[in-house]
Amino acid sequence: MVDAVFGAGLKGAVTGVVREALEGVPRDAATVAVDVPSGISGDSGWVLGYARAADLTVTFFRPKPGHLLMPGRAFAGELVVAEIGIPAAVLHGVGPRTWRNGGWLWGRHRPALRADGHKFDRGQVGVVGGTEMTGAARLAGRAALHAGAGLVTVLSPPERAATYRNDLAGLIVREAAGPEAIAAWFDEPRRKTAVVGPGLGRDAAARATVSAVLAAGCATVVDADGLSCFAGAAPAFAGLVRADCVVTPHEGEYARLFGDRPGAGKLDRAREAAAFLGAVVVLKGPDTVIAAPDGRAAINADAPAALAVAGSGDVLSGIVGAAMATGLPAFEAAALAVSCHSRAGHAMTRSSADALADAVAPLWEMPRGAG
Repeated sequence: MVDAVFGAGLKGAVTGVVREALEGVPRDAATVAVDVPSGISGDSGWVLGYARAADLTVTFFRPKPGHLLMPGRAFAGELVVAEIGIPAAVLHGVGPRTWRNGGWLWGRHRPALRADGHKFDRGQVGVVGGTEMTGAARLAGRAALHAGAGLVTVLSPPERAATYRNDLAGLIVREAAGPEAIAAWFDEPRRKTAVVGPGLGRDAAARATVSAVLAAGCATVVDADGLSCFAGAAPAFAGLVRADCVVTPHEGEYARLFGDRPGAGKLDRAREAAAFLGAVVVLKGPDTVIAAPDGRAAINADAPAALAVAGSGDVLSGIVGAAMATGLPAFEAAALAVSCHSRAGHAMTRSSADALADAVAPLWEMPRGAG
């Protein structure tokens, strides 16, 4: 079957005779869709009424967001982009604000090692450790270290310092009792990047800790419990974050912070959150969206199912922290980290390594991409 009824601009639901025709095609019939499978929104990837999954989709000039966002990506099958005579210069006139994640976004910002460099050139990352779920902060710290940060320090509650010290060699552990002590550690100018939230807890003490870290003024990655402890208090959280912060919620954490948005697509929700917070938002999932406050957005569409495990997000937060510590701007750091995280996931499907963090390629080994 060749499905060429509706294209990427469809807005209404597929009904009537078209739906009946699509439903009547035998299930074992090979299906080729033109532009998108009929019924898939080119903007959101949503199914509008009904859509039949294609084995092959042929689109033109450039992929559409609906080819990369779920469930549209799954419905598209193999995607082929065919040239039909539209010159690449057209893009300059269109002025796109949405890209597929890749080296063209962050390649020119990527750090390079210098022969006369030293560890402080590659930045310091401070990971705030919690009391109960210590593994989360340890994974974040390991990831930051493997991804290229010059020094990584775990700021530990005194009663858990031994647990953190028994982890990976190379992680520095400093005892810090309470929000004020944690914030004071970042007073040193070279300690310019924080990762806070993994395993922190969701109580008032956790909120005070996140508030103190953000008030310290360093570039900050806020993840996991660092977001959930502000459940239902998005305006208060927005008053703390800045443009040099990266917020990395999965769908559940997003809903706790901002509430349910059933009528909005993932790309729109990420953009709206970034504009509201004035910070970069990484809305995680198989189709992770990285959104900046100025409206730029990137869709990462190559994350493997191997990343759907506990601790995967903690690893990502550490990679983002390392990228920011080495000097990348927040949006580019987040886009690079998400790409690096996906590569690590693919490596784990082919490797017998003991930990996902050990598969993270250093940032300076990432391909620069084109353009």
